[in-house]
Parts: sequence; C-alpha cells; structure tokens
Amino acid sequence: MSILIKFLQYCKQELKLVPHQTKLVLAVSGGVDSVVLADLCHQAGFQFVIAHCNFQLRGAESTRDEDFVRSLGEKYNKEVVVKHFDTKAYAEANKCSIQVAARELRYEWFESLTINRRPLTEADSLPPFRGWGLVTAHHADDNIETLLLNFFRGTGISGLHGILPKQGNIIRPLLFAKREEMVAYAKEQNLIWVEDSSNASDKYSRNFVRHQVVPLMKTIYPQVETNLLGNIERFKEIELIYNASVAQTKAKLMEIKGNESHIPILKLKKQTPLKTIIFEIIKDFGFAATQTEEAIKLLDAANGSFMASAAHRLIINRNWLIIAPLQSEEAINILIEEGTKKIAFAGGTLMFETDYTHSTQLSTDATIATLNADEIKYPLLLRPYKQGDYFYPLGMLKKKKLSKFFIDQKLSKTDKERVWVIESEKRIVWVIGLRIDNRFRLKPSSSSQLVVKYL
Repeated sequence: MSILIKFLQYCKQELKLVPHQTKLVLAVSGGVDSVVLADLCHQAGFQFVIAHCNFQLRGAESTRDEDFVRSLGEKYNKEVVVKHFDTKAYAEANKCSIQVAARELRYEWFESLTINRRPLTEADSLPPFRGWGLVTAHHADDNIETLLLNFFRGTGISGLHGILPKQGNIIRPLLFAKREEMVAYAKEQNLIWVEDSSNASDKYSRNFVRHQVVPLMKTIYPQVETNLLGNIERFKEIELIYNASVAQTKAKLMEIKGNESHIPILKLKKQTPLKTIIFEIIKDFGFAATQTEEAIKLLDAANGSFMASAAHRLIINRNWLIIAPLQSEEAINILIEEGTKKIAFAGGTLMFETDYTHSTQLSTDATIATLNADEIKYPLLLRPYKQGDYFYPLGMLKKKKLSKFFIDQKLSKTDKERVWVIESEKRIVWVIGLRIDNRFRLKPSSSSQLVVKYL
C-alpha cells in the first residue's frame, strides 16, 4: 500500500479530515518530513497555506531554508507565510533554552495563524484565517523518541501515549509513517529537501535518543520500533481507564468550595494506592511528582502546617486537607505567617503590626484588634465563619457558639455570611470586626502586642 493511500486513510479514519473541504496551515521547515507532508497534502487535494519559521540561529543556512520553502510555495501554487524570530534574545529574556524558546515562539505564532484574526506576519495583504488547522510533520519515529524521553523524564502514564494525532487545533497526519518510508517516498517522487545541520548533533536530547539509544536497542531487540509503537497504542487505552478511575476517586474525595478543594484526611489516608492518588490530586495545582512524599507526610502534621507550589498551598486545617490558592483576594482559607504586614482577602484588608511598648490600652474601635502576642502561634489561619464555630468572647470565661453570638449582635443572614475569623492552633483569635477572644486579650504581663486593623 502506498504512503499516499495510507495518508488518506489515516486522515479520514483517525482525524476526520476531508480533502477539498479542510483548510490547513502546514508547518514546513524544509526538511524531508515537512516536504513529504506538503506533497501528500497537495496530492490529496487539501487546501493549505505554508508557514515557515526562521529562527535566525544558523546564519546562511537559515536563509537557505527560507528561500527553499518559498520555492515550495511556487511549486504548489500556495501562499507562503514566513516569520523571523530573534530566538536568542527571547531565550535570554525568558531565561530558557534555545530549544524551549524556539518551541514557544513557533507555536504562539502558529496559533495566531489559525484563529479568527489577521495573523501577525510580514505580509500585510494576507486575509485572516478562520478555523484553520495547524498541521505538523511529526511521524512514527518522533513518537517513539517522545515516548522514551517522557519515560526517562518520569512524566507518568500521561507521557506514555506519545504524540497525540490531534491536540486542540494541531493535527499530525503522519504519525502512522516511519522516517524510512518518508525518505523512500521523497526519492520516488523526486522531491528535493534541505538538511538542518543541527540534526546531526547529539547535544540535543532528542537527537541523542535518535542516533544512540534507539539503534543500540535495535541490536538487542530488532523489532523495538514496532514494539514501542504498539505499546503507545496500548498505553493510550490504559490511560483512558486510569483517568476514569482517578476522576471517580477525586470526585468522591474532593469538596469544591469556591476556588478551594477540601479533602477529609482520614478518608484520603484510606485510599489505595495512596501515593498515586495524592500525586494525581496535587499535580493539577502546580505540585511536582517529587513533592508527593512531602504531601503524604503533611497528612500527619500539626494543624496549620502547609506546603506550597508556585500557585497553591496544601493546608492542614483540623481534619481537612485544603488546597487553596496562594494568598489572594480569591482564597477562602489564607495562611498568615509571622512578619506579615498586609493581607487582602474577599472580606477586605488586614494590616498587622507588632508593638513592644508594653502598652495595655485597648482600642474601642471594633475594626482594631489588640492581641496578646505571647499567645499567638503561627501560622494564623484566616477563613470565613462556619457552623459549629465557637469562641470565648472578650470578658467571658465560658465559650459561646458564634451562631448565638450573632443573634446577640442582631446580625442579619447576609451579615453572618460575610463574617471572617482568625485562628491560632484551632482557637479563634478574633471574629473580625466584632469581638476578640478572651484567651488572647492583652494582659499586664504581656511582653508585646499584635495590633490588627480591619480596613
């Protein structure tokens, strides 16, 4: 069966693409893979535009590649769109590798070509593309290399499905074909292509896998490529079952409250396998796989203990594990660490100041809490009032439920819903804007005081 027939079948069955009806933007570098892609799309009758990235990294070779791709446009009578990038400057500004910079730049530009707006290109006369799909020349060998790289990186099961045939508006119609098949087709059709000299260098991880790892494995398992491609298909199906099971477990465990997730600790600790389940829960909040063990230890930590990712915190609050955004106005449970000067939250803003003057004068302003700093244990927890809360109102030696305290204060239902409290080691310190707890009152023996202002 010819590669063209396989290409048409794959487009129809796997990607649901119909020639003469589908509009495509082809990412063409000028190498054999993308040249074969352009020729197959032309032979199949697809409508397409050719897009080429000039990363200006290889001097005259980069210019040669651009000129060659423009000649392909003339050959197929197709529009060619070219974008020049200052890749080195981008990498330096964003503190990333050249490879990462090139990837980010090209896909950001590709996206601008496929959405419903005029693309940011050098050709001002180009019309906007509407609903066009971006086509890349990734093939079976790329898929094998991606599988191995993901496996070595430790990406988990989600990395073992390799490259997906379709991801958003990105389409990869050559995943069925091996590189040797594509080279054979190019020679049969007398196609011309250019060679990227960087592809010969093993300093790039993908090239090392391509030139060193796979050939070495073939000396032991001659069918290694076929076996790995088969594994990719099996891993895709295994991932579907795995994800369904994980989703079901997470739905049973996680209670969503605003933009926070609350998980009962005792229920979580009974889950098997615990490590996998915790990883699947926390990875969606910016936590790395290497933090899973720390998260498991956190389940037995003291109230108020926490660990953080770049965007969220895992907080122990009584019998609950709370996943909350880092301190922000959107967070429902906010940790306050020692030395904090200002906190913005949904109910307003709090200002903190420690005073060592030993003054025992209390403010009569309900928006100011003067507290005995000797009794304060950090981190404090700022959260909304909830049913069952109680405290010892200032001047009283007996505890009182906040619900009854609110009745005494003649608060309306909506007023109650807006009440926030500050906790220290499970003890309410201040019902904000209403009353401090008697246990945290300032005493003559207090060495310092914490003044909290509610704005």
